[in-house]
Order: sequence, then C-alpha cells, then structure tokens
Amino acid sequence: MLCFIKTFFWIVLIGGAALLFIYLFFKKEVTACFERDPAAKNVVEVLLTYSGLHALIAYRIAHRLLKLNVPVLPRFISQLTKFLTGIEIHPGATIGDGLFIDHGMGVVIGETTIIGDNVTLFQGVTLGGTGKEQGKRHPTLGNNIVVGAGAKVLGNIVIGDNARIGANAVVIRDVPEDSTVVGVPGRIAREKGKTRPGINLDHTNLPDPITERLERLQEEIDFIEQHLKDIRG
Repeated sequence: MLCFIKTFFWIVLIGGAALLFIYLFFKKEVTACFERDPAAKNVVEVLLTYSGLHALIAYRIAHRLLKLNVPVLPRFISQLTKFLTGIEIHPGATIGDGLFIDHGMGVVIGETTIIGDNVTLFQGVTLGGTGKEQGKRHPTLGNNIVVGAGAKVLGNIVIGDNARIGANAVVIRDVPEDSTVVGVPGRIAREKGKTRPGINLDHTNLPDPITERLERLQEEIDFIEQHLKDIRG
C-alpha cells in the first residue's frame, strides 16, 4: 500500500511539473483559449483536454527540430499529432503567437503557410495549396483574423489584418484588411477602413452578398410592376 501511495505521489508530482512547464512555455496559447472560448473553465482542463492546444505544442516542437535540420522526426511528430488530434500542421509552417484552434477536427495547415498573431481557426479549416506548384504555395494570414468552420483558404494569397472568413467560404484571392468574405468562391461582403478593437468571434452572422442583391432585384421588379399597374389603371 505504501509503495502504491509513493508511486501515485510521484506521478502527481511529475504530472504537475509537466503541466506547469507547458503552461509557462505556451502561456500565450493557453491565454488565447480563455479569451476566445467561453467553455474554458480552468488551466488544468485546458492543458489536458484542448486538442488544438496539443496540436500547436507538437507543432512548436516539430518546427524547432526542422529548423535544426533534424531529418524525418518533425514529419513523424506532425503525423502522430494528426492521428491523435485530427489536426495536421506541417512543421514547415510559420505560426505567430496566440493561435487558437477551436474544436480543431479536420484543420489542415500547409507547409508554406504563414500565420500572424491572435488568429482563430474553427474546425474543418484548410490553409492549403491549389496544385503541385513549388515555392510559396500556401496562404499568408495577418493578425487578428477569424476563419469560420469549414472554410478553405487556398494558394499563395494574402489575408489582411482583422479579416473575417465566413463558414464554408472558399477563398482563392487576396483579402484586404478589415474585410468580411463569404461564399463560394469567396466574395468580399463588407470592407471598412478602420480596425475593429479585439477579436470578433461572431462568424455566424455574416452578410450574404448574393441574397442581398437578389432581394434588391426583387424590390426593383416589384416597383416596376406596381408602376405599370398604376399607368394602366
């Protein structure tokens, strides 16, 4: 019994030290979880259960090993993490501070992707290429960007700071700063010249430019029909 207690004590001690180490080295990513996920209750829960955080930690390790020219191991870590979390981040990608991957299942981040600070990716997001071209073939995302669930951002394009990509949008062209993009292919539905404070996670209430144009067209048709009735009457 005493042996069991000692073993349990050492497991708790080593586990606690490991969690503290992770928290100190990845504090910005842990803080992002609390800032952008109302379901986050405490640090231990976040460290133990957030697959997006786990994938990001594994990426940081693999990326550092890749920079040290360690062969095979970085990609092995990437693929093992994909198996465990459902999130694939190529170790060659460049990722800034404060990335938050919410839920995360199905997220893919390609080799030459560049991501700025305080970016939020929801489940099913792909930051990928468009073919077998060489060199820079994946997107570059600025700071304070939100990419909605299922969105695809493809090719060597630039997404400006504070942009919002709607759920299931397919973006294949550059997006200016402070813009909202929706649809397939992605269309700029809203663009403002001023920067929005903070990060707006409300990606469910985005404008639909096609619907808005159809509604305006219907209004014009109704106006013409009424005008013709007035003339005939």
